[in-house]
Amino acid sequence: MATGRGLIACPNCDALHLEEELAAGETAACIRCGTVLAKPREGAFAQLIALAFTSMVLLVGAVFFPFLEVSTMGFGNASSLFDVALAFADGVLLPLVLAVLAMIIGLPILRSFLLLYTLIPLAQGRPPHRHAARAFRWSELLRPWSMAEIFVIGTAVALVKVAGLATVHLGPAFWAFSALIVVNLASRAFMCQTSIWDAIEDAGLPTAMPRPAAGDA
Repeated sequence: MATGRGLIACPNCDALHLEEELAAGETAACIRCGTVLAKPREGAFAQLIALAFTSMVLLVGAVFFPFLEVSTMGFGNASSLFDVALAFADGVLLPLVLAVLAMIIGLPILRSFLLLYTLIPLAQGRPPHRHAARAFRWSELLRPWSMAEIFVIGTAVALVKVAGLATVHLGPAFWAFSALIVVNLASRAFMCQTSIWDAIEDAGLPTAMPRPAAGDA
């Protein structure tokens, strides 16, 4: 109890359970609230790697392919997110544009890279990389800040208002973002954080956060 080794806490109600080894297909649920604590799947690491690669490809395409084409009275213009960033590169909105690109493009790509860094050795049966535990921890911390889904919802709401003023055609980048939502949902369905942490621990890497030394603020 002092170290927490061999225990697993429910993320919903904080109930502590004794950790047990699960076979593929078995499910561990909280005895208090029923929240799924672990659900290992056969080949889940390979599926997560494939989804992470897919996410990175979709995000790169979403930056450079046309996002929207707006036409009215015979005039039309198609632009990508990269074109938008260049248009505001010299204006006062540059910090806002950079922040938006970081949230909807940069963080999801970084999270996919961290997952690949963590999972590729594990899927191949090799020891994980030296900083695998830290990389996976950061990938989970960045999950709520990946705003690709929010961006698509906001764009859809804006299109409802613009559609009455001009003809709007959705470009490949918009559909890439839509596909990204499906990929992210599939990744969450296949991911079992407990199985990944167990695989890292079984390889001999520490997964606990280092405690500050006595006297540190």
